[in-house]
Amino acid sequence: MKKLITVLLAASAAIAGVASAQSAPPYAPLTTDIQARTPYSAYVQDARGVIARNPFGLCWRTGYWTPADAVPGCDAPLCVEPEKLENGKCVAPPPPAAPAPAPAPAPVVAAPVPTSEKVSYSADAFFDFDKAILKPAGKSSLDELSAKLGDMNLEVIIAVGHTDSIGTDAYNHKLSIRRAEAVKAYLKGKGIEDTRIYTEGKGESQPKADNKTAEGRAQNRRVEIEVVGTRTVNK
Repeated sequence: MKKLITVLLAASAAIAGVASAQSAPPYAPLTTDIQARTPYSAYVQDARGVIARNPFGLCWRTGYWTPADAVPGCDAPLCVEPEKLENGKCVAPPPPAAPAPAPAPAPVVAAPVPTSEKVSYSADAFFDFDKAILKPAGKSSLDELSAKLGDMNLEVIIAVGHTDSIGTDAYNHKLSIRRAEAVKAYLKGKGIEDTRIYTEGKGESQPKADNKTAEGRAQNRRVEIEVVGTRTVNK
């Protein structure tokens, strides 16, 4: 009898030794059923295919068990998703690569805002005594003025004729109007709408220089031209 008891104690110790090799965490708790591999398993299993475990939660191996037969929860750790069992260890997948930084947005450049500004030009066209025919210097002045009108929205051109003091007021008034009309005709020939050109005669009433001298009278035989319009500018 003593000999039989000794054998049983030895067997229990051997089983305990096997079980202790299975006790390192993290393994399945006792309340968790561990499914055996099918169709064959190196563990003792019940009719459900659940591996038998002792009261300590350790799995019962068969006599032909090898480390290659280890299953998670018995002799291999249970891995929590997204971890995977690799070489007996739970390995987490590498973190996803950081997305490439989005390209910096192109700097926003404010579109130029068109605005209008009031523009006016003035010029003089000179005439010979008692004449309403433009002198070459007068034509040159009008040519220069016309060139400035290309980038503006023309509203009106005002041409005001003047004379020197020689002659009657009535005659000089008519002469000053003819001079203003001569300027209008010249500008119309440059492509300017005649409806945009306003003419007026002041006769001798508004001298620019002293009529007592020939030089002064020459300056008074003139047409003063003013241009009014707007120009679009980008700011």
